[in-house]
Amino acid sequence: MKFTLDFRSDTITRPTPAMLEAMFRAQVGDDVFGEDTAINTLEAQTADFFGMEAALFCPSGTMTNQIGINVHTRPGDDVICEKKSHVYIYEGGGIALNSGCQVQAIEGNAGRIYADQIRPLINPDDVHRTRTRVVSLENTCNRGGGTCYELTDIAAVRELCNEHHLALHLDGARIWNALEAKKQDPKEYGRLFDTMSVCFSKGLGAPVGSVLLGTKALIKQARRVRKVMGGGMRQAGYLAAACSFALENHRDRLNEDHRLAAEIGSVLMQADFVERLTPPETNILIFSVKKGMSPKAICAEWQQAGVLAYAISDTDIRLVTHLDIDRAQIPAFLTYLKTYSPAS
Repeated sequence: MKFTLDFRSDTITRPTPAMLEAMFRAQVGDDVFGEDTAINTLEAQTADFFGMEAALFCPSGTMTNQIGINVHTRPGDDVICEKKSHVYIYEGGGIALNSGCQVQAIEGNAGRIYADQIRPLINPDDVHRTRTRVVSLENTCNRGGGTCYELTDIAAVRELCNEHHLALHLDGARIWNALEAKKQDPKEYGRLFDTMSVCFSKGLGAPVGSVLLGTKALIKQARRVRKVMGGGMRQAGYLAAACSFALENHRDRLNEDHRLAAEIGSVLMQADFVERLTPPETNILIFSVKKGMSPKAICAEWQQAGVLAYAISDTDIRLVTHLDIDRAQIPAFLTYLKTYSPAS
């Protein structure tokens, strides 16, 4: 069977017909003047959802993360995060370029870091040392295999940040998946974090768009930083309308993606070519292949069969489930995995 399955990322999703209709009906204006009704609506919706004061619409999660870190720091400060964090390894050195800050990266547990790991890295007040200003957490953890934090662990980090007067930022690109998987209250996140970056263009299926959340004062500052970064948009409400539609209609269906990831994971755990699989909590599967096998070669062979996957390292392959996966092809794909043997 020739498949048409793209597991490279949940960023490859396209708008549904209903989402396109919502975009078509959007009431737009000039957002730099604050006159785009659809953007104003999305910002208010998202802030209310998380119980935060204000929000800022941006074209990407990289921009919302970078702005979020920038508003808490000055050049010469440092940021603590996990060593596989998106803000550290996938944003083009933006923390150094945009904010003039260093990073202290921690080897975490499947992408998660904890208060007892963070505490020793908080620098004392010493002119020889950088000033520690921000702790950044990622939930779900992309390179950790879509793992989720427990709220109790985040609360412990919040308490530590309060003790040392540090800001706490969340890269919540896939926070929607964590909320569904853990059945958590989004307003608890609003209570724990100073700033949050949340994306609509991944599991929720919008074509473009992320929002930065924080206090009114921080978001006012963030709006200035967005302008400096070239992120001030005009009639971008067509994009914001897609995000509002996703927020209202696509959150519940994320559990379908989680169930599919678990189903594929149960087969991969038994596959002869798999060395180790991080048990999926959400919609991301990361597995390592047996010694001597090449993830790139395996992905190339799968591509010949019509299956797209992502070799994220010399040992690991990532699969991501999403709303554009054709469920009718899954039984045959699972059979393919059960019988698959790498050519080399």
